[in-house]
Amino acid sequence: MSASSSEIAADATNPEIGITIEADGMRTNVHDQGTGDPLLLIHGSGPGVSAWANWRTVIPALSRQARVIAPDMAGFGYSESPDSSLICGDAGRLPAIWVRQALGVLDTLGIERADVVGNSFGGALALALAIRHPDRVRRLVLMGSVGVSFPLTPALDKIWGYTPSLENMLELLDIFAYDRSLVTDELAHLRYQASIRPGVQEAYATLFPAPRQRWIDALASDEASIRQLPHQTLILHGREDTVIPLAVSQQLAHWIPRSQLHVFGQCGHWTQIEHGTRFVRLVSDFLHEEADA
Repeated sequence: MSASSSEIAADATNPEIGITIEADGMRTNVHDQGTGDPLLLIHGSGPGVSAWANWRTVIPALSRQARVIAPDMAGFGYSESPDSSLICGDAGRLPAIWVRQALGVLDTLGIERADVVGNSFGGALALALAIRHPDRVRRLVLMGSVGVSFPLTPALDKIWGYTPSLENMLELLDIFAYDRSLVTDELAHLRYQASIRPGVQEAYATLFPAPRQRWIDALASDEASIRQLPHQTLILHGREDTVIPLAVSQQLAHWIPRSQLHVFGQCGHWTQIEHGTRFVRLVSDFLHEEADA
């Protein structure tokens, strides 16, 4: 798409950089690819993560049938970090900032209503967006999603407590994947380098400081609101996921009236990477069902 006065063009030398737009007053890096019905992808959390790192393997296939919008959420990738003065140590303020940013992305790009896919941390934001602004969401996909309270897992504690080193990055990538062949030295090096860009670790360390159970609780939506969701919802989870327990998705499937749950065997927290072809097929089929389905 062409850049408007509120957009800065993509950097062809770095695939992680799309266009820069203002979203709820924050400079936001956004990938905008394809044509058709809008599909908003909200990435997960983790050191060195960005929308491109999270979704790069599935954006080409998804953008053949939809206009894919994939922003870096505030504090991640190449977007602006949240103003620490707005947070003031209050865990409850951050999710609202991220939801407003996601809504701002849609507003700036002139999108009235979108299908929304949320991964892990991004699932909690997608869920909150659908609850707070139901008219802006058509269908909802939650993948390895946060969104209800659960005890902090050792794996998530390590991810949110990451300190930069190549060894630590290798350990984290090993946590994410069931198929250890996906955890290559090249991938670890790329993610490690991303995590040590100037200012990146400093910003990341402010997002989920210990004690970290409070961040899970802050990202959770209340049961009554989840039970009232009107949206058709597809819930995806890896059976061997040690980061977010499968029980979380089972709870969401129990509470969301118009939901369906698909569990991938031999799959960790990287559903879209470890089972990319199946992921794209399931999501595409779900989003293109008959309107009254």
